[in-house]
Amino acid sequence: MTVNEVQEKIIEEFSAYEDGFKKYEHLVSLGKDLEPLKKEDRTDENLIFGCQSLVWLCAELKDQKIHITADTDALITKGILALLLSVVNNRPPGEILSCDFYFVERIGLSSNLSPARWNGLYSIIKRIKNLAEIL
Repeated sequence: MTVNEVQEKIIEEFSAYEDGFKKYEHLVSLGKDLEPLKKEDRTDENLIFGCQSLVWLCAELKDQKIHITADTDALITKGILALLLSVVNNRPPGEILSCDFYFVERIGLSSNLSPARWNGLYSIIKRIKNLAEIL
């Protein structure tokens, strides 16, 4: 599946929920499936500044593809991380760099997040792209 095919799948999945509360319930449930981050990776170097919650993001290059693990102390943010990683994980760096993350707008996340959470989401996306540049 391409990056855009994954984004379209996410959009379709969230379109089944007309109620904003149901969308957030689904988001929280997605976060429960997020691959755990090793305790030794919870460092200041991996901490994303600009987020309201504590968010750590780690990446490594395996077979010319980036594998990202992440964790947070907030349930909704964990779900957002799960969505972002489903789009970019195990992709070549160039594909990640060209990703526009349009699903965020289309599922209504951007309009339903507080300014502080939106800033955090932007910081996470920026870190993902920075990791793709350096790996």
